[in-house]
Amino acid sequence: MSSEDAGAGTGGEGAAEDRAHENAGEDVIAVDADDNPEGLVNRLDAHTGDGVRHRAFTTLLFDGDGRILLAQRSPEKRLWDTHWDGTVASHPVEGQSQVEAARERLAEELGVQPSQYGDLRVTDRFEYKRHYHEIGVEHEVCAVLKATLSDTTLDPDPSEVGGLLWVDYEHLHAHPRWYRQLRYCPWFEIAMRRDFRD
Repeated sequence: MSSEDAGAGTGGEGAAEDRAHENAGEDVIAVDADDNPEGLVNRLDAHTGDGVRHRAFTTLLFDGDGRILLAQRSPEKRLWDTHWDGTVASHPVEGQSQVEAARERLAEELGVQPSQYGDLRVTDRFEYKRHYHEIGVEHEVCAVLKATLSDTTLDPDPSEVGGLLWVDYEHLHAHPRWYRQLRYCPWFEIAMRRDFRD
């Protein structure tokens, strides 16, 4: 397992208002560097201070022409609000595989049903750590899942998705200057770079 680690910020403890955030009522799966479970940790605690390494996933959906569907995170998001992500990203809950969690999030965030895509599969996995200003931190072992849509009908949830963009995946990677107005989420940027590393 390679580690994609970058500069740390202070990532101070969550303020009182953070304790009222919906994430404070949820748990994520703490893992070792090889993605082996090490128990549960409060989701807010995992994303504040120096963070706790936990299991996550990002899902990249494509159409038949090799375009990737990018989703802008809602301005309501606590971390990386309004940044552009792969199609969906989240955390499995206890007893849930990354594939099961991805199917659930695709339906909840975009209205995309399993009948619209074929083989949803894990294609990569990496560890990374990034701080987001002084607000919080991501320290994740992130699985990358991919599928191709046969039906590109979408019904996005505005509380999750701020915008959508179909773009040629190879062009997006090869010409970053053309897309510099897009601020990427770190996990998507790493996943894309690893896709084109050879």
